Amino acid sequence: MLLRRVNTPAQNIRSNKLEVSVAIKQKPYFNPHSISYSLGSLVSKQKVDCKKFKCRSASPEKTAPTAVEPSTNRTFGSLSCEEAYNLQVNDWSTTSLSVVVLGASGDLAKKKIFPALFALHYEGLLPEGFQIFGYARTKMTNEEFRTLIAGTLTCRISARSKCSDMASSFLQRCHYVAGGYDSPDGYKALSTAMDRVETESNPTLKRSNRMFFLSIPPNVFISAADGAAQFCSSKTGWTRVIVEKPFGRDSASSAALAKGLSRRLKEEQIYRIDHYLGKELIENLTVLRFSNLVFEPLWSRQYIRNVQVIFSEDFGTEGRGGYFDQYGIIRDVIQNHLLQILALFAMEQPVSLDAEDIRNEKVKVLRSMSKVTLDDVVLGQYRNHSNGGRKLPGYLEDPTVPRGSLTPTFAAIAMHVNNARWDGVPFLLKAGKALNTRRAEIRVQFRHVPGNMYKSKFGRDLDDATNELVIRIQPHETIYLKINNKVPGLGLRLDTTRLDLQDKSAYRELPDAYERLLLDVVNGDKRLFIRSDELEAAWSLFTPALHALEEKKVQPELYPYGSRGPVGSHYLAAKYGVRWGDLNNFDEESS
Repeated sequence: MLLRRVNTPAQNIRSNKLEVSVAIKQKPYFNPHSISYSLGSLVSKQKVDCKKFKCRSASPEKTAPTAVEPSTNRTFGSLSCEEAYNLQVNDWSTTSLSVVVLGASGDLAKKKIFPALFALHYEGLLPEGFQIFGYARTKMTNEEFRTLIAGTLTCRISARSKCSDMASSFLQRCHYVAGGYDSPDGYKALSTAMDRVETESNPTLKRSNRMFFLSIPPNVFISAADGAAQFCSSKTGWTRVIVEKPFGRDSASSAALAKGLSRRLKEEQIYRIDHYLGKELIENLTVLRFSNLVFEPLWSRQYIRNVQVIFSEDFGTEGRGGYFDQYGIIRDVIQNHLLQILALFAMEQPVSLDAEDIRNEKVKVLRSMSKVTLDDVVLGQYRNHSNGGRKLPGYLEDPTVPRGSLTPTFAAIAMHVNNARWDGVPFLLKAGKALNTRRAEIRVQFRHVPGNMYKSKFGRDLDDATNELVIRIQPHETIYLKINNKVPGLGLRLDTTRLDLQDKSAYRELPDAYERLLLDVVNGDKRLFIRSDELEAAWSLFTPALHALEEKKVQPELYPYGSRGPVGSHYLAAKYGVRWGDLNNFDEESS
């Protein structure tokens, strides 16, 4: 059996007398139907002979018990060292999975989390014995809870047969416990309910794995994580906690959150989720680059003029501005979603597909970037506008937004990666609400052909004819390359055409980002989740500028609802000799 050190800690299993440590070779890919992670992140079907490894006495606990992975503190009751290791790793028949959604009555849970869990159940990607527990302050019975989420379940998968039967079986696995997010009694009641349901659903249960999704306001993250870890963590399997953004408002608040979570949770238990990293084309970004010889040699300052990461929404806050006003567009979108995309785009090739190797490279890129300065920031805020007799309200007309708010609903930022590969290449990030279109994409603009002998044949600005690779994430996922081609017919006239690199008809309906990310948590795959030092590096880039904007009370430039955004964003791009690629006529016709 081939053994090697993996980046995650070695798996440790403790009996009453002995402790054994071993790391089993981890495979980068797996079939969820045939492989499970019932012992932490072990994925091998092979059995382990304990006699080949040195067993040592387990030292008594000297500190208060904390909720940790099997790798550091797990008891297996009467199972001996050999019995524990010789259990089939992929055998869910003796292992349960409980998914707890804190904030179960909220919008995120109803619109994203429960539908994603149902989709995984429909596909058969969750273990047979899984159970779902909702936890929130709202008082309701199990039946009322099931009715609440029943309307959110849809069969979005291509094979939609037996949808009603699958929904019924899913709802029967849903349970509810009411309690406060800082209430020990509430978490004790949740733990009791979980113990009872897990045992009743599987009389042969030997291990229980538990995952908690904190779909709650950030001000109760720490108390909720404390309660879940202290009173509800598994005593016989792993415990994992999913934290949804925002991860603080700046470096200091982010560090305080990280410190609070680490009181009872190990870093390997914490899954900081950025749902944009679960998008199909974001995960495909590294595949496109590192597995195609045609792209990797071009991926540098030698051939690339600039990189644009763009996010636009065609709607405003519309009565939901209270939450948004606390953060603004930079904290809400740019510092996390767009910066994560930039890091994946610009990083060097990782040593392997291991989560730690990938995240190490992302951290290196973030640490090589210049901190954002006010000279490279343009802010905007949408105002009211009439369109076809319909009045579109401005941001300050939202009744949930404080009067005179300076919170930006639009921002364009120029960033710089100071390394040999990207020196001198501007990375332009742009995000906004109430714009003329809904779109999220990466645009890679290549340099002009030196001494282009066809320059006079375009009949228009040569800058419009720049080769451009577009990776569109929404609304319709696609990849295409803009190339220059001869217009058919007599004479020699050139035009820009689109070379599609993704055939939508060749693929089934794509899974939602939350489906992918939740399955990754079940399987212990952290490639698409954010590590604490990665978060620290990201905040360090934006915190000085964010504080300066607030201290100087910088007034955002107004732009009409439904427009292309503030004029200042075009001046920022022009400062670096760049034009925003999403604003040309060719692109609008090709959307």
